[in-house]
Parts: sequence; structure tokens; C-alpha cells
Amino acid sequence: MLLYPGHTLPTALAPVLVASSLAIHDRVFAAGPALLALLAGWLVQLGGVLTDNYENLVRHPSDREHPQLVRALRHGSLTLAGLRAAIFACFGVALLVGAYLVHLGGMAVLVIGLASIVAAVSYSAGPFPVGARGFGDPLFFVFFGIVSVVGAYYVQAAPASGPVAFGEFVHGALPFEAIALSLPIGALTTGILVIDDIRDREFDAVKGKNTIAVRFGARWSRIEFVALLAFAYAAPLGFAAGLGFGAWALLPLASLPYAASVARTVLTRERFEALVPMTQKAARLLVAYALLLAIGVARA
Repeated sequence: MLLYPGHTLPTALAPVLVASSLAIHDRVFAAGPALLALLAGWLVQLGGVLTDNYENLVRHPSDREHPQLVRALRHGSLTLAGLRAAIFACFGVALLVGAYLVHLGGMAVLVIGLASIVAAVSYSAGPFPVGARGFGDPLFFVFFGIVSVVGAYYVQAAPASGPVAFGEFVHGALPFEAIALSLPIGALTTGILVIDDIRDREFDAVKGKNTIAVRFGARWSRIEFVALLAFAYAAPLGFAAGLGFGAWALLPLASLPYAASVARTVLTRERFEALVPMTQKAARLLVAYALLLAIGVARA
């Protein structure tokens, strides 16, 4: 439990909920591929977080941000070799799960899966760790929002019509609704990263990680967080009016009071300890929003 990041399951679940609701709406829902997409997505995210922990311990063996991991490493209850094995296990099992999805959806699924693994690793590892260069936010938005929703929809829709080339899918079979519905999911998922960056900015500055919160300050990151929330809660209005889902698409607005509570803490608290619980609360907000959106889309 020391290493397990609790927010990874919610951030993997949310896009699959939304993609599956659109698949139900379009009468192409397939429970098996949806569950496998969830498992593969969760493993990729878990592998990415473990990679981040590994890189922190290698580059900063006295890391004050994660004293429990440093103590475990010194006492021998955690080893770098064991952590590397866990990372390879996550990505390896994700690829095994993905092999069946490739069988269903063709090479497009392989491209999506490999790109997602590269994104998860490149956030903190490699010659150009994007998270340390301030590019983590768009990475999260694209891969944990757009790619995750579209990919989860694709593996359900493809078996109904047979595997198609991804280019053909994008230009013909991919409904615009899949991309539109992915955007608030990407926004709320990115908001979780923004909270972490605000919370960790002093540690990140010492490590030389130039996140947006380090580069431009916590005030800018708080503005970004509010903008992401505002976008996510404006989106259902567009879904109701512009996508034909009607009043059902407004269901996510029921989670707005909880969003306001999370935002209030993020905007007013400075201490690291006060912001630590906000990651889990923002993850719960993401799942609540996605579940309400999924119900609305499926019922429309």
C-alpha cells in the first residue's frame, strides 16, 4: 500500500464509463472489451506512477517529498530492482491485455496502447521528462482524456463492424460525440495533476522540476485549475443543446457542490499537508462527474 497511488483507478475508470455510455447510446456496447480497456488503462497509469517514484528515488535518494519511500529503501523493505520489476509487470500485463484488444480492433489499438505507455514513461523518465519541463498538463489532457475515451469507445465499436483502419475510423466511424465527451474528462483529470503540482511546488523547485506551478507560481496554477473546472461544468450545457442529449446531459451539474468544496480548499490552503487529501477528493469528483455523465448519455 506504500506505493499504490489510489487516484489511478478513478482516472482509468472515468473515461471507460463515458465511452461505454456512448457505446450503449449507439448500441455497440461490449462489456468484455470495456473491462479489458479499463484494466489496460489502469495498469498503464499505475506503471507511470511507479516510474515516477523510481525516478525520484534514483535521482533524489534523500527525497523529502516521499520520506516513507526513502525509509523503506534504506531498510530494505523496498528495492530499486523490485520497483523496476513492478513497472515492467504493469506494462507487460497491459500489453498482454492489449493483445486481445488488438485482435478486436486492429493495429490502431496497438498504436494507442504503445503511445500511452510512452506517454506514461516520458512524464518522468527518459532524456526529456515532460513533467519536469512543464508539459505534463497537455499530456494528461490528451492521453487520460481524449485518447482514453476514444480508445475505449473504439474497442467496443470495432467488433460490431469488424476492425477498420484507424484513419478510416477517425474520418468515418468515430462519432464526434466521443471526442466531445472526452474533453471534460481530460479537464478534470488534468486538474488532479494541477493540485499535485501546487502541493509539491517547493519540493519540485529543489529537484529542478519546472512544472507550471514552479515556473509561473501557485497563483497561475490555481487559475488554471478553476479554468479546467469551469470548462468541465460548462460542457454539459453544450452536450444538452448541441449534441442532442437533452436535459439528461445536465446530470454532471449535480456534482458541482462537491467541485466547489474541492476548489475552495485548493484556492485557500497553502500547506502541503492540507493539500495532500485533495488528490483523492479530486479523483472522486472525476468519477462522480463521469458516472453522472455516463447515465445521462446512456439514457438520452
